[in-house]
Amino acid sequence: MKKTQLSLTVNGQNYQLAPLPGETLADLLRNRLKLTGTKIGCNEAECGACTVIMDGEPVLSCSTPAERADGKTITTIEGLAKPEKLHPLQEAFIKHGAVQCGFCIPGQIMTSYALLQKKQKPSSADIRHALKDTLCRCAGYPTIENAILAAAESLQSGQPVAEPQVPPSATEGATVGTLKIRPDAVEKVTGEAIFTDDLKFENMLFAAVKRAGVPHAFVQRINVDKAREVPGVVTIMTARDVPGENIHGLVILDWPVMVGVGERVRYVGDAIAIVAAESQEAAKAAVELIEVDFDLQPVVSDAVQARKEGQPQIHEKGNLLKHIKVRKGDPEIGFAEADVVLEHTFHTPATDHLFMEPECSIAVPEGDRMLIYVGSQIPYQDRTQVARALGWEETRVRIVGQLMGGGFGGKEDIAGQIHAALLANATGQPVKLLFDRHESLIVHPKRHATQIKVKLGAKKDGTLVAAKTELYGDTGAYASLGEKVLTRATTHSAGPYKIPHVHADCYAMYTNNPPAGAFRGFGVLQSAFAFETMMDNLAEILGLDRIELRRKNALRVGDETSTGQIMRESAGLVECIDKVESSMLKVSGLPYEELFKARRVPDAEHLVRAWGFASAFKNTGLGGGADDTSGAEVELYEDGSFQVRSAAAELGQGLVTIMRMMVAEELAVPAEQVSVLVMDTDLTPNGGPTTASRQTYVTGNASRLAAKTLREAITATLSEKFDMAPEKIRFAADGVHVNGHTLNMREVYSEMKASGKDPRVLYEYHAPETKPLGQGGDMHVAFSFASQAAEVEVNTNTGEVRVLHVISANDVGRAINPLGLRGQVEGGVVMGVGHALLENFITKDGYVVTDRMSRYRIPSIMHTPEITSIIVEDPTKDGPYGAKGVGEIVLIPTPPAITNAIYNAVGVRFDSLPVDQEKLLWAMEENKRELLS
Repeated sequence: MKKTQLSLTVNGQNYQLAPLPGETLADLLRNRLKLTGTKIGCNEAECGACTVIMDGEPVLSCSTPAERADGKTITTIEGLAKPEKLHPLQEAFIKHGAVQCGFCIPGQIMTSYALLQKKQKPSSADIRHALKDTLCRCAGYPTIENAILAAAESLQSGQPVAEPQVPPSATEGATVGTLKIRPDAVEKVTGEAIFTDDLKFENMLFAAVKRAGVPHAFVQRINVDKAREVPGVVTIMTARDVPGENIHGLVILDWPVMVGVGERVRYVGDAIAIVAAESQEAAKAAVELIEVDFDLQPVVSDAVQARKEGQPQIHEKGNLLKHIKVRKGDPEIGFAEADVVLEHTFHTPATDHLFMEPECSIAVPEGDRMLIYVGSQIPYQDRTQVARALGWEETRVRIVGQLMGGGFGGKEDIAGQIHAALLANATGQPVKLLFDRHESLIVHPKRHATQIKVKLGAKKDGTLVAAKTELYGDTGAYASLGEKVLTRATTHSAGPYKIPHVHADCYAMYTNNPPAGAFRGFGVLQSAFAFETMMDNLAEILGLDRIELRRKNALRVGDETSTGQIMRESAGLVECIDKVESSMLKVSGLPYEELFKARRVPDAEHLVRAWGFASAFKNTGLGGGADDTSGAEVELYEDGSFQVRSAAAELGQGLVTIMRMMVAEELAVPAEQVSVLVMDTDLTPNGGPTTASRQTYVTGNASRLAAKTLREAITATLSEKFDMAPEKIRFAADGVHVNGHTLNMREVYSEMKASGKDPRVLYEYHAPETKPLGQGGDMHVAFSFASQAAEVEVNTNTGEVRVLHVISANDVGRAINPLGLRGQVEGGVVMGVGHALLENFITKDGYVVTDRMSRYRIPSIMHTPEITSIIVEDPTKDGPYGAKGVGEIVLIPTPPAITNAIYNAVGVRFDSLPVDQEKLLWAMEENKRELLS
């Protein structure tokens, strides 16, 4: 018998609700009870972000029919804390820095809560089993595990949650270099954090997009008549309805807003039409009824094919986006001098960011303006691109940045911002465009698939004398940031080593695959895998120690990079190498000569273990002659608090914490006295793109210098008022000391106002000048360096590979917030494990195979190794307090460290990613057969 009423208790409150057809428990909680702390990351029961507790058991609310909740008691993240008191789990997640982007955190905490209800003293194995299906793409799994253990101990003992064991910076200041929690941590652990999909507006419509669904074709006909008849449909738009320019792009304007009749479809995700309707269901139903006729064209499916003669030309100018060249010395001279020359070709696949929060944009008309609510990595460029499509002045568009559930480079390009704005402009109503996971996987740019050929020459003693690399990068249907990404791949393709002769050629090619753009590591991950594999191969052929080979050739102060830049400072690679080597000996308990030898596990002879090693470097900042600029504004308020503002994007990496810490350091106030506002083009100055590991350096400097300038203005005011030399005025934790008086910041505000001074400073910071590739000189303001050792265990019966331990040393210049830094290191290593062993975005003839989360594997807590993090601080003089970028360098050496370890364990060397279990098993069998013969 069909239920006419649902009766359920949620967070202690009783509800009587009428059932709705097809409604899930997640929909009921989010839409009808407004409990938006429960997040939806996949709608496939794959990610665990939607976990709630129903009658004591964790359930995935995105796949649980609402009717199953009848008569049940449900607890969501909002119901966990008591008034004025967080649950120990929430407190532990905050204290230990387990919160990054925060989107998965409600699911992590609720799953952990269910575990602790059953097991008061859980083991590490208990925690990992409980959380095995609850994914975190920021991937601070070790810290999450430690937070759960700390919460369990607190619940048992009744004592406060223990502090994390994270050492401060070697040169800590009053604030900088100490451990600080995120300013948004509390709202993220309580469910109060609002992401774009959580927003509601009166009379809001829902959008859907008709995608091409074919990789290469000309559009012959579009018919929307049947779609218009769907009840609830308000408007349908095609390319001819775009009021401004029907084009967008971050660097090159080559990506159509929609593809019109007679125009070319270049990939399956191209938009043909957009619909706004009164419900999501109506919008999707209308999209299904839009008829499109195509004249199908031959498909260009990879970068090497794209460069061959006789191939279809995807763009008017051809298939070549850019031929990128590095020229240093003459490699032919070097190869002639070399005692050994190696040459090999490597392949890396496209991979997906798979951030937990799918893309969402809400456009809201307001007078003659358009407000766009979105989680974006480049708010000001969003504004430019939306205004272009609307045919408006940029000032009429406001981007209101929202909390972002991860980005990793995948939220730099336009997703739904323009389409939502067009529909809102046409209807005069707010419009939400939310991607489901299927659409997200098909549409947004990926990591570049590459083919990389490396030729390497060396002397018998291991001195590198020449390197020649040839790269093919698949930038997909549109440029995105392909030229920039593949330039980094090329300039870093000879590794972090001093080599007198280096030539590199990269062909960035258009294909009919989904576009490729920015992704953490920005091209360097691919080239590092190739070159670090070659380094290990070279060491074996020469009979040299693989660590010593890297140490011998490592870039040091005074050395010249492949692009002609002299390393004048901050080159901490040798220290990274030394510290990883020392840690390996300590962790493994092995003598040095045994470090890289295969070891069978006692009583399990089919399991073989070994260590592998790799090093890397990665530029900080845009470089290449770009004016790398960021603005920050710092203001003192009447209550004595400060606010720092910038449009730089916070996507979980911890920028907001860094900004407040730098302002607090300069003004000698507690960090908690500084609030942060980011990502609003009306209220915050342009912080530039959140990419290229640049924000700590550039926006950090802008924040620091804005605060310093405000301090100087305060000093000047007080100097005049109290008749005291400015240099004698002292800022301290208890206030500003001036001529026998100690003023708190409320009093300072009053003095500034009384003297007619505005207690606010806007500072625009410009990074040191760099030179374009090919002009010599400084191409970048700084480089971060890293070395890693990975211990793997290979199951010789199945081919399964487990990563047991990763030792990661990173030269970050200066550790501003060691707590947040630990999260970056853990997340980078875990993402690197995924790229080495799991991740592969598969297309076939331009069609996307990996079109569901269930088809794209990323690391879970079960894949997480023990991680030993070593922080090397070799400061760069122009970085804020010596800091340089860390977000990308942490994952670049991980894949080659793992694949080198696999070779050391079982003698199978991989030249493509990810490691295929079946190929490994087959190769091991081949090795056995060769030995027997």
